[in-house]
Amino acid sequence: MLLDRLEKLKRERRAVILAHNYMLPEIQDAADYVGDSLELAIKAMETEADVIVLAGVRFMAEVAKLLNPDRIVLHPEPAAGCPLASFATPRLLREAKQEHPGAPLVIYVNSYVEAKAEADYVVTSASAIDAVKRLEAEKVLFAPDKNLAEWVQENVPEKQVIPVPRHGRCPVHEYLVSGYYVRLAKEQHPEARVLVHPEAPREARRLAEYIGSTSQMLRYIGRTDPKGSYIIGTEEGLAYRAKRLYPEATIYPVSVRTVCIDMKKITLEKIVHSLETLKPQVEIPSNIAKRAREAVERGLELVGKKPRK
Repeated sequence: MLLDRLEKLKRERRAVILAHNYMLPEIQDAADYVGDSLELAIKAMETEADVIVLAGVRFMAEVAKLLNPDRIVLHPEPAAGCPLASFATPRLLREAKQEHPGAPLVIYVNSYVEAKAEADYVVTSASAIDAVKRLEAEKVLFAPDKNLAEWVQENVPEKQVIPVPRHGRCPVHEYLVSGYYVRLAKEQHPEARVLVHPEAPREARRLAEYIGSTSQMLRYIGRTDPKGSYIIGTEEGLAYRAKRLYPEATIYPVSVRTVCIDMKKITLEKIVHSLETLKPQVEIPSNIAKRAREAVERGLELVGKKPRK
């Protein structure tokens, strides 16, 4: 069986599987750890495994490699990219820094390593508000998600948060976790609390009882009412995770259409093949890796997470 083969390979390779909350159910079940971007970065930083398999999109695998330059990091499907990350090009970021000299560039972890190398700090949706609050600068550049930048601005009104670019967004959250779909879900399930990701547009956020990262949403369910009813306003994979953690809760995705096709490109078969061949391995040019790693470490240190040296 495939799962038996996977467990055998994990033992032979001394491997760990880190999976994002959006992964297919069978991958979430087989993973050693499932979490949001911040949690996966911390687990990658803490692991003693020889081989890290990152079940998520490409930028997540890059972060795991940045934090573990001497370990083998496998990304089973290199084509699993991120449309949001593509908005943050190094040229665009350099131009923004020239236009706003002295303003620190804070970049969302949903960006590629070449963009991270241009940044001063790397943050996640779970750490963004806290990190920006701790910066001494009055003006902050924030890339590449305009909705997350706006949400940070709402929570840190004493600073000027400038989105770079002004139109950067995740298509799933922008169009399928929109105000329209949230209102429709509320009409269908009026008893349910609405939880949305900060990548969702303002109209959707204003209809929500809670805004947070994927794992923050899960913790909200646990401390609020583990037997309650919830509408999950993010990629539909989180609904499975919530149901698994809280089997007595009633969980609805905001829409059955909220599917990130890039996340779903990772399969168990590809993970097994990756462990069999130890390919594809994540490799990052040393000059880019050094600058990007420093930005990741500074972002972690801002929120009290000390990277392993």
